[in-house]
Amino acid sequence: MKVEQQYIDLFTQCEAMICKHSSEAMNAPRAKAFADFEQLGFPTRKQEKYKYTDVSHFFAPDYGLNLNRLEIPVNPYEVFKCDVPNMSTSLYFVVNDAFDKHDHPSAQLPEGVILGSLKEMAEIHPELVKKYYGKLADTSKDALTAFNTMFAQDGVLLYIPKNMVLEKPIQLINILRADVNFMVNRRILIIVEDGAQAKFLICDHAMDEVNFLSTQVIEAFIGENAFFDLYELEETHDSTVRFSNLYVNQEANSNVQLNGVTLRNGTTRNTTEVYLSGRGAEINLCGMAIADKNEQVDNHTFIDHKVSDCTSNELFKYVLDEQAVGAFAGKVLVREGAQHTSSQQTNCNLCATREARMYTQPQLEIYADDVKCSHGATVGQLDENALFYMQQRGIGLKEARLLLMFAFVNEVIDNIRMDALKDRLHLLVEKRFRGELNKCRGCAICKEG
Repeated sequence: MKVEQQYIDLFTQCEAMICKHSSEAMNAPRAKAFADFEQLGFPTRKQEKYKYTDVSHFFAPDYGLNLNRLEIPVNPYEVFKCDVPNMSTSLYFVVNDAFDKHDHPSAQLPEGVILGSLKEMAEIHPELVKKYYGKLADTSKDALTAFNTMFAQDGVLLYIPKNMVLEKPIQLINILRADVNFMVNRRILIIVEDGAQAKFLICDHAMDEVNFLSTQVIEAFIGENAFFDLYELEETHDSTVRFSNLYVNQEANSNVQLNGVTLRNGTTRNTTEVYLSGRGAEINLCGMAIADKNEQVDNHTFIDHKVSDCTSNELFKYVLDEQAVGAFAGKVLVREGAQHTSSQQTNCNLCATREARMYTQPQLEIYADDVKCSHGATVGQLDENALFYMQQRGIGLKEARLLLMFAFVNEVIDNIRMDALKDRLHLLVEKRFRGELNKCRGCAICKEG
């Protein structure tokens, strides 16, 4: 039996239950998503977009799903304390794929800003959610997006009204919690209206040592003259599999910063698609991965310059140790008529052992003649001359290696526009390279040793 069949049967048998525990706006596209998934099936490595990740292999095991929405007995505010010095955030949690309803004093937002359960907000603000939900995440083009749309029952809605400026960043912590091998499917819908400004930090943590598989679809609509930062930090364990698809649409003169950091994981596949739909839009897309053992990190990006006078800057860096595998495929499309486009794409990779593997595929597709575009990729090892130079000055080989690796990824961290988060990541990256448990102080989940 094909891997897809167990999920086709599951959805057919449980469709009524899935819909009962969700909302009308989330239920509306399910039937089409199911039909699209039946037609597409899980992507295989024969498809260019997924040539480095065997998707069906990870969906083959039998995972538990909480389709009946049983309550998970945990109050994350009691066991999780994000102890990042000088970083004051409005803090929220998602436990598996359900928005946590416990109140917390830090979770205070200005009037007019909406942040809460996507399921519940879709019932309170149905027209708002219907207008945007599923409009960027095209289920006919990607099987994982279709799969997520079939099964997702909750998630998060973030709405920033016109000209609202949030001085305080919002932090969302996704916690994986289960006693058996478990699958979660969550959605995040972000709407930033014209002239609004906000920063959003998403952290992924795993509470238990079972096998987890998570699918996540984020849709972000960024209005004219809006400024929006989205930071994602994955810090789970080697028994987690994560498939995350991020879709962003930017209107005129908007400015977006996307920065994804993978510090510890099992297998991660991130897809990021950005559509520059209004003149003067600017996207800064950054990513960093540190992997060892048999960890795998696969980033696939697509930036679509649909109109003229837009700017895209893309920087991804990997440090791979032991038998880790990394992959990066980035495509920039400059459409006909998108004159005065400025685009730069860079992927730099460091393999610390001969067994580590990195696959990179930067691409430019240009149909306009008045543009300024460049792309490049490098894969190398630590500079032997630099190591020798440092050892000659009394620095041990191990410490010299750590310093060079830290300097290598520093450029990605320095693009972050939150000083407290930047400082914290410098520390976490250093601890990661030293083989120390990169846990948050004060977190009862992490149980720092």
